[in-house]
Amino acid sequence: MTTPLILAIDAGSSSLRTTVVELPDRIIGDARDTVPWKHPNPGWAELDPSALWRATAQTIVGALNSAGVDPANIAGVGITSHRETVVMWDRATGEPIHDAVVWISKQTDSIVEGWESSGIGAQFRPRTGLRNDSYFSAAKVVWLLDNVPGARARAERGELAIGTPDCWLLWNLTGGEVHATDPSCASRTNLFNLEQQAWDHELCAILGIPLSVLPEVRPSDGDFGQVRADLLAHRPPIRAVVADQQSSMFGQACFAEGAVKHTFGTAGVLTVTTGAQPRLYDGLTSSVAWNVRGNTVFQAEGVVFHSGQTLSLMREKWQLPVAPADVDALAWAVPDSGGVYLVPAFGGMAAPWWDRSASASVTGITLETTLQHLVRAAVESMAFQVVDIVEELRRSGLTVEQMKVDGGGAASNLLCQLVADLARVHVDRSHELERTSLGAALIAGTALGLIADLDEVSAAWSADAAFEPLITLDRRDTLYAGWNAALARTLSVSTHTLEGSTS
Repeated sequence: MTTPLILAIDAGSSSLRTTVVELPDRIIGDARDTVPWKHPNPGWAELDPSALWRATAQTIVGALNSAGVDPANIAGVGITSHRETVVMWDRATGEPIHDAVVWISKQTDSIVEGWESSGIGAQFRPRTGLRNDSYFSAAKVVWLLDNVPGARARAERGELAIGTPDCWLLWNLTGGEVHATDPSCASRTNLFNLEQQAWDHELCAILGIPLSVLPEVRPSDGDFGQVRADLLAHRPPIRAVVADQQSSMFGQACFAEGAVKHTFGTAGVLTVTTGAQPRLYDGLTSSVAWNVRGNTVFQAEGVVFHSGQTLSLMREKWQLPVAPADVDALAWAVPDSGGVYLVPAFGGMAAPWWDRSASASVTGITLETTLQHLVRAAVESMAFQVVDIVEELRRSGLTVEQMKVDGGGAASNLLCQLVADLARVHVDRSHELERTSLGAALIAGTALGLIADLDEVSAAWSADAAFEPLITLDRRDTLYAGWNAALARTLSVSTHTLEGSTS
């Protein structure tokens, strides 16, 4: 009997990847395509939604060819995508009315500032678990309504649809039959009420966002229609839609309350499972992790805007010779950064500081500083930002002793060791780093009855390496104090005083 396969579509921040998954967690084929960002003005970031869809269609074919399987063996499809980015399109033609506004873009800063000064900004956190920040989707929706000619009038007539990337891909996969999302994606928009588990009608009215443009919210393992026949002739069901960080969390089997994972991608995201109730930690946001088999699970989250992107910028914009395969060798070539600290606030700083006015800085450069020191400082910055979030959780009373890591950056042994050393945690690196695609595949498999229960997901997970703290506590405190000093020069908000150490 042929093993049922799941097709998982993962729309990341900088690339679109489709995988063929043999459950529970074996990727047997994949294809990837890049979707470049546009920067029409300083601080702005946009992407072409049509290019995102073309990449999806192309990688579906590529993944099936890579796996060498009969498309008819695809039992179901799961979608996961980066969050907060907003697409707006014409319901009749399916054509975008403007480029998508990407999560990192600062083109909505004036809208957010207006909400703050008017008192509207204070309503977001208690209602949605998020902050009044340009990062989230609400301001992007308002920006599109107010800046695309005729958009607001068309939206009020019901002619337009909006959605995060998952919603846009679902619309195209089903040939315009389904305009829907799931609670994990919806809960990152600043328009979704966590207590009501629904769009916040009152908040949308305050912001001037017509409810008619919003997608229907279905369970993460709900029925999202079927793939259109010209893509896959047997029209397999789409049985998972989930936000990328939450998908990674599911793929990492972080089901127990207090379980922590960090994904090192373009951005970096630390999430902790909070169980059946949302919990607000200082400096972090609260969102839905998933709704699977009728149960809603919540998460607290700390976002690092610039993680792996820091190394990409060094390579692509600064033209430094730091090819991905050489990063560890360069950084290991020196025992430390030689006192150099790189604070990668290229688009401001997110959790736990939330200072969008911050700009990047490099401190401590001397005549002895080498390329190796700069690369080491860049890798260390990825770890220090994890430590900032972990320390905030500890200040809030949560014990953090273990962390699972995934994403492309987690392939670096040095980065994993630095996280263990500086955060004082046991780090487990998953045997398969692409847990995001696997999470969506596992949810789809669960919905189709191909996965018996969450215990089966947990049993299939394993680590390929584990890292324990090696440096002394005094050394750790010295390094972290240097990071805090560098932060203090960069942020417009005050950093926390280093209050002792966590052993």
